[in-house]
Amino acid sequence: MRILSVSFFLLSALILQAEWWGFRGPGGNGTSALKSLPAEWSSTKNVAWKTEIPGRGYSSPVIAGGKVCLTTSTEGDKIPGKKAPEHLLGGKPFLHPQTTSEDRIVTLRGLCIDAETGKVAWERTVYEGGVFDGRHTFNTFASPTPLTDGKRVFFYFESQGLYAFDLNGKALWKTSIGGVAKAGLAAGTSPILAAGNIILQADDDDGKKSFIYGVSPGDGEIVWKTKRETSVTWNTPVVVRHGETEMVVTAATEHVIAYDPKSGKELWRGPGIEGFGAASPVSGGGLVFPNAYHPVKKLFAMNIDPAAKERVAWKYEKGTAYVPSPIYYDGYLYLTTDAGLLTCMEAATGKVVYEGKRLPKPAKLTASPVAFDGKLLLTSAEGDTFVIRAGPEHEILATNPIGEGVFASLALDGDSIYIRGDKHLFRIR
Repeated sequence: MRILSVSFFLLSALILQAEWWGFRGPGGNGTSALKSLPAEWSSTKNVAWKTEIPGRGYSSPVIAGGKVCLTTSTEGDKIPGKKAPEHLLGGKPFLHPQTTSEDRIVTLRGLCIDAETGKVAWERTVYEGGVFDGRHTFNTFASPTPLTDGKRVFFYFESQGLYAFDLNGKALWKTSIGGVAKAGLAAGTSPILAAGNIILQADDDDGKKSFIYGVSPGDGEIVWKTKRETSVTWNTPVVVRHGETEMVVTAATEHVIAYDPKSGKELWRGPGIEGFGAASPVSGGGLVFPNAYHPVKKLFAMNIDPAAKERVAWKYEKGTAYVPSPIYYDGYLYLTTDAGLLTCMEAATGKVVYEGKRLPKPAKLTASPVAFDGKLLLTSAEGDTFVIRAGPEHEILATNPIGEGVFASLALDGDSIYIRGDKHLFRIR
């Protein structure tokens, strides 16, 4: 009987690991142990289905219980007299020249699609009205990726709230952390799950109202709230484990900080990334890799051990991206620029294996790379996914066009790759 129960536990763990529950999947690192995923496709080849998604959104799909869930936004009429909050950066008033839509009626929706058929299983409008802050002309009001714990799905719109549904579309609860000023550029940070809590990193303009939160998935209550001395970020924290200690690592201009996800207590602190935090940190091999692109290009390898005598193991000062995050895979760390120039380093030492390798055609990237079965996938805003051999030898294995722009990161599950295009969600199988 014990053998049977252990086997069931291991099988359950494998099933859970196969599902893509949040931004960049298990651990937030963009990697999968799956072997049966396709490596070639086009707008017609290996497409199991494609489903039109209304509105705009850069949230990535998440997968649980046979559902593929994401968010979207639409914008309506102007609201007379509506203004964005006054912004302060570096203690001085700031108005971004590419801020828009702060005075529009915005409709925010969460929807879940049947993974087998591609039909919309359910769609819910969670918010309609004015927004707290504007967005960058490129960004959307539905850019944070949803989160699931396998039983529920959580749609997050930062200033406009966090909303929980069961996988059949029944509304469970909603909660608010209040308005978070994002320099007039809108949110990008996605929620993560750690130690049984939903973690929300909500960094505000000049840091005076920056906090990180732990929220109960069961009822939406704020379990803890910790003040942060960090200016505005758009990246997503990463969950790391040292021995039996699970921690959430956040990266900002001023500090890289690890928190206890159960209590919000700070566990350690390292130097800041010095630039704006849009690309998210990744981890592997006992290290975490926070990075920045503007106004400095810089990546740190930091020891995750709270007792480490030296927090910074090594650093690299070029090759980073504004939006796409790095990826750690099988002992190597890969960086891509926004134009797709790829650098590979030994993650433990920072030794450069190759640097600035080009894609076979010009590209712009906003999606973060994913990896499986010895392959890296870099997806461009033009809709091409470049399949690259992982490891010390750089080789382009395939170029896979989808026929429309792609700005969200890919999701991997079972035998399929899910791609959120500009107009459609695709299941590649």
